[in-house]
Amino acid sequence: MNLNDNRLVMANDRRIIECVPNFSEGRNMAVIKQITDEIEAIDGVKLLDVDPGEATNRTVVTFAGTPDAVVEAAFRSARKAAELIDMRQHHGAHPRIGATDVLPLVPVSGVTLEECAEMARCLARRIAEELKIPCYCYEAAALRPERRNLAVCRKGEYEAVAERLTDEAEMPDFGARPYDESIARTGCTVVGARDFLIAVNFNLNTTSTRRANAVAFDVREKGRYERKGNPITGEIVRDANGNPVMRPGTLKGTKAIGWFIKEYGIAQVSMNITDINATPLHIAFEEVVRSAAARGMRVTGTEIVGLVPEQSLIDAGRYFLYKQHRSTGIPKEDIIQIAVKSLGLDDLKPFVAEEKVIERLLDNSKTSESTHLTNFSVAGFANETMRESPAPGGGSVSAYMGTLGAALGTMVANLSAHKPGWDDRWEEFSRWADRGAELENELLRFVDEDTVAFNRIMAAFALPKSTEADRLTRSQAIQAATLYAAEVPLKTMKASSKVFDICRAMVATGNPNSVSDAGVGVLAARAAVLGAGLNVKINAVSLKNKSKAESLIAEAEALMKNAVKAESEIMAMVDNVINPNR
Repeated sequence: MNLNDNRLVMANDRRIIECVPNFSEGRNMAVIKQITDEIEAIDGVKLLDVDPGEATNRTVVTFAGTPDAVVEAAFRSARKAAELIDMRQHHGAHPRIGATDVLPLVPVSGVTLEECAEMARCLARRIAEELKIPCYCYEAAALRPERRNLAVCRKGEYEAVAERLTDEAEMPDFGARPYDESIARTGCTVVGARDFLIAVNFNLNTTSTRRANAVAFDVREKGRYERKGNPITGEIVRDANGNPVMRPGTLKGTKAIGWFIKEYGIAQVSMNITDINATPLHIAFEEVVRSAAARGMRVTGTEIVGLVPEQSLIDAGRYFLYKQHRSTGIPKEDIIQIAVKSLGLDDLKPFVAEEKVIERLLDNSKTSESTHLTNFSVAGFANETMRESPAPGGGSVSAYMGTLGAALGTMVANLSAHKPGWDDRWEEFSRWADRGAELENELLRFVDEDTVAFNRIMAAFALPKSTEADRLTRSQAIQAATLYAAEVPLKTMKASSKVFDICRAMVATGNPNSVSDAGVGVLAARAAVLGAGLNVKINAVSLKNKSKAESLIAEAEALMKNAVKAESEIMAMVDNVINPNR
């Protein structure tokens, strides 16, 4: 694999962003508490960290959740800060320009940096219009190239705000107006979007800070000074302007330094990965390992400081599985465990994913729906189905049958990839396993989505119908919900139909000892397609749009016909493998 081109990503539909606002108050905890209360009041948001600093008179707050919820929490926290913090009375060691000083949005999963940038610009506009706080946009959200740099947006700090508002070149991006008492109180706010930053320490089997620094300088983007003669003590080389010439390190988007940790009795390379797309966590680890080995040292483990996105661990686990010629189409938990062990994340102390992985923290918060059917045990799901309530019903069960079919096909692919004597074919089967794992995850979502669809219909029928306007609104809601309830099982049908391809391949080329498992996968997929098809039909016939109804039913019937045909063909293949002489 190319060391610099190895981002192995797994499909992730969760949309999560992080926000890390800095407020110009680090001493009055009552004020800080009122600001964070505004954040915690928003559904879909989890407050992750509150870090006040007395000397800086500044508090860094970290929270995450769904994009809309995070943006709303960011706005409300800025509003509360404007009410409680008077910049005319503020003194602190840290650079600042306003009560809410900086307000960055950070993509975590399912959201691009470009999307965060657009959200940031919209947030800046709203803060300027509704709160009357002038806003600059920085980093990925910058509207002027030079303003990507936060220092440019903060130029002169709070004390220069009045002067900058009269200078056309220095005016904020949103909310520019003459200096007044309102601005004097709030200052300005810098809103932006940046990549997720991973703070990580690499543990070395040495106590030498100098040796650790040597490794840090090898790998960090900035590198080290170019010197004449002796690489350590030689004269620094300078360019025509007298500026020091730097020899870049090997890792883009990283900052690093070496230090000794008395608590652990070891030296570490302490690194901030500021661009996790350019330098994923596992590549940073591999480069530090390489540099340390070249200098006679060994990396004994890794320490994550703060939080890490789940995808970074999944990418790492898949990378190391690939290096081992192991299938990557395995459960997410297993992939993460490979990452933990390969990176040595449990070297100094146990790595607790629920405390270190940002998505897990959210899962343990009010953003997690404990009532999801996929959180039930096997017995719990069956018991919930058999109760007198109409949901979950056949649609959710069909989606789960498809899930089981995908899981069985994937199992055979993984067994084939790991079969003794088939080592030269591991990648072939790993690709099939990856496809199966993706289908399993997709179908699991439909288990819950089908029940959501039914509940939407019930909610629509419960709407008031006293007036003609009420009845029209109710009728439209019922039709929209019914259409959704027909479209969800259709998605189940399409996904389950793809299971046949995996099972067919495994019957034809996979481990013959597991051919019966592939056969059961086929039967489960057929049941999923036919069962979901019934749900498409029963909901489609209630649609007033008969053209749409006919289209949905026709598509469902075609998928059902193909499923029956595929099941017949593949089961004949299964029988030939089991009974070759028949």
